[in-house]
Amino acid sequence: MSRVTKPVAIPSGVEVSLNGQEVSVKGTKGQLQMNLNTAVELTLEDGSAAFKPVDPKDKQGDALTGTMKSIVTNMMTGVSVGFEKKLTLIGVGYRAKAQGNKVDLTLGFSHPVEHQLPEGITAETPSQTEIIIRGIDKQKVGQTAADIRSYRPPEPYKGKGVRYADEHVARKEAKKK
Repeated sequence: MSRVTKPVAIPSGVEVSLNGQEVSVKGTKGQLQMNLNTAVELTLEDGSAAFKPVDPKDKQGDALTGTMKSIVTNMMTGVSVGFEKKLTLIGVGYRAKAQGNKVDLTLGFSHPVEHQLPEGITAETPSQTEIIIRGIDKQKVGQTAADIRSYRPPEPYKGKGVRYADEHVARKEAKKK
């Protein structure tokens, strides 16, 4: 049996429902919905979710089966545990402050940068140089972190900029005289 078509166990406290092609996942942290691709079929039985292509000979349906399985699994993880991304600010005078649904950033520009957080995403700043982004939607959490990082990506000479906490920046040697 392919690992892609192997059923996924639904965690305790998570409720998955199917209405036509719309999948709804409800848990302690919230609720997420999405429409399944028409080439993929989902069956719910005794605490597990099984995915399979509608037409076994269709290559696109075969490929989308794994994608849909991964997305629904991430939805189940998000509503039960949640996702978080950590960003670190490196540079003299670089700081961040979370205020409600926005993050105020000072990144060496002549003006402060104010980033508006999307609905369902929260940010916290344990120190002036750390940002923790949390939410139940993995895609939104990652996109918000990438948007904040894009204001000042890390540069290779001094290493200054906004980077993920686990990111390694390859440093370059300065130009010789």
